Amino acid sequence: MQKRQLGRSGLRVSRMALGTMSWGRETDPDEAASQLVAFVDAGGTLVDTADVYADGECERILGALLTELIPRDDVVLATKAVARRGDGPFGGGASRGALLSALDGSLRRLGVDHIDLWQLHSWDGTVPLTETLSAVEYAITSGKVRYAGVSNYSGWQLATAASESTCLVSAQAEYSLVERRIEREVVPAAGYHGVGLLPWAPLGRGVLTGKYRTGTPADSRGASAAYAGYVEQHRTERAARIVEAVATAADGLGTSPLAVALAWVRDQPGVVAPVVGARDTGQLTGSLAAEEIVLPSAIKAALDDVSAIQFGYPERWPK
Repeated sequence: MQKRQLGRSGLRVSRMALGTMSWGRETDPDEAASQLVAFVDAGGTLVDTADVYADGECERILGALLTELIPRDDVVLATKAVARRGDGPFGGGASRGALLSALDGSLRRLGVDHIDLWQLHSWDGTVPLTETLSAVEYAITSGKVRYAGVSNYSGWQLATAASESTCLVSAQAEYSLVERRIEREVVPAAGYHGVGLLPWAPLGRGVLTGKYRTGTPADSRGASAAYAGYVEQHRTERAARIVEAVATAADGLGTSPLAVALAWVRDQPGVVAPVVGARDTGQLTGSLAAEEIVLPSAIKAALDDVSAIQFGYPERWPK
């Protein structure tokens, strides 16, 4: 698997990241081990988790695998801090105390002495940004964190944070053929400040695989009570047109819709590595096949056109 620089940092990562949100819930430890081995064997290095996934169980599973199965130094370990709000003395949210407490918890569950990429899971407007960023800077200078990033920040939030701190090298955001709205503000902000993009849900929450073209498979997330609403957001008439275009492109290239959709987002400007989650190794293998796909310019242009979003004032000013 090819490697890319993460933003303007010296960190190099695989151009696909292994997402672990399902670990500890839909994916048991044995299946998680199989996924991790398949990913590393394919040349993958960037593994992404979060302290909130399965209430911390995901980090515990990953930490055990890095002890027993895959050498710690073979992966770029990324996690996210979702500082929970509570009645404690540190205010919760993205306060300095809450974030550093969350960091210590992640280190403990992962069983490591440092995290390669520590990301703030979301913006917290109730805490001064200078306080939040001071926690990030301390985490790096203390040696507990090597690099830092953010997740789910809007364009102005990303630009403001990157202007006030040189520590931020990455930004996670939902980005796919059915969700391109970050192109209005987030993508330009990231490019200007040298921040690398790590798209989550690059397969449109599963819709772009084509599995929902004729209905809802009983074993899919769209059929589960926990995830049906999550998937439903991208089951629209517009998305259906995009899915048909992706399927047509896949037929012409002799590959899967999944591989086409993943290759498209992987090669968008500013993107470093899409974060691909899978419930089992079979699904992950399908995603890994996208590494071999290069979309012809005519197909890319057709997909750009069918999925285009409207730009206007102020993103396209002057006209």
